[in-house]
Amino acid sequence: MDIAKRVFQAHGADASGAAVFSKEDHARKTAWLLRLTATMRGGDRGLRRRALLGARDRSARAHRSAVPPAYVKPFVKRHKNDAADAEAICEAAQRPSMRFVAVKEEEQQASAIAFRARDLLVRQRTQIINALRGHLMEYGWVVPQGPSHMAVLIEGIEDPSCPLPESARTALKVLIDSLRVLDEQIAGLDAEIARRSRENAVARRLMTIPGIGPITATAIVALAPPAGMFRKGRDFAAWLGVAPLQKSSGGKQKLGAISKMGERTLRRLLIIGASAVVLQAGRRGAPKGSWLSQMMARKPRMLVTVALANKMARIVWAVLTSGGIYRAPAAVA
Repeated sequence: MDIAKRVFQAHGADASGAAVFSKEDHARKTAWLLRLTATMRGGDRGLRRRALLGARDRSARAHRSAVPPAYVKPFVKRHKNDAADAEAICEAAQRPSMRFVAVKEEEQQASAIAFRARDLLVRQRTQIINALRGHLMEYGWVVPQGPSHMAVLIEGIEDPSCPLPESARTALKVLIDSLRVLDEQIAGLDAEIARRSRENAVARRLMTIPGIGPITATAIVALAPPAGMFRKGRDFAAWLGVAPLQKSSGGKQKLGAISKMGERTLRRLLIIGASAVVLQAGRRGAPKGSWLSQMMARKPRMLVTVALANKMARIVWAVLTSGGIYRAPAAVA
């Protein structure tokens, strides 16, 4: 099944791979989807929202899987339309080595919505901050980057003796009001995410890992598939896109930069957390003989940060699969 903007396109095939039917529904009615999935097994191209409704229904328990779009693309014969995509999904789903995407539960999806909403508001706040800094820079008002330095600019704009033109101050005050509203909304979502991280046992275990806080732990619980889908920690790290890109041939290993082929949101959060750990180690010093101290002694800081994010991803997989908490290894003398 391929789900487009306004159309459900379904393709059915028998055990030999021969086409049995090809149907489409322009109304996108959930009832039509449930009737169809009751007699057909299929996947979709990326866990679209309406597909989740059918996957969660009791009558569709046998269809709780989806095919990643990257794995479907090689099976598209020619051109690009809904019918060809649905046929390619049907062909890909029959491959014995195909890997499927697990459908999220409702509570997991709710956590993902809270995290995505916060991420959107943070981006909007960054846009407003950049706009304020850019506009005021034209008048010679320059402050360092970062939200913590905006108080100086805001205080100067709201000062009655401000030398800026009144028309400019009017527009800038609108941006300032929007910035304050966003700060309040982000703070509310931060409190909600922190509450969810305290109430979720998996998130509490993840927060025992250095560099992983409430936001990253909640994001992993909400966005990552079940850890049992991966055979080992390296597979999970590769799914996140922090594993090296391979260009090997003839038995010769050639590893390059990280692939960036996986979940970019979690990858970004892990790299941010690893950056904080490396920064703290640079200030206070890493434990003598530890992996981090050895890496920092011979590699650039950014390379160490990404390598630590890769290591953190594997630790996350180990914590999720073992059901325990993180225990720091003993430093080698």
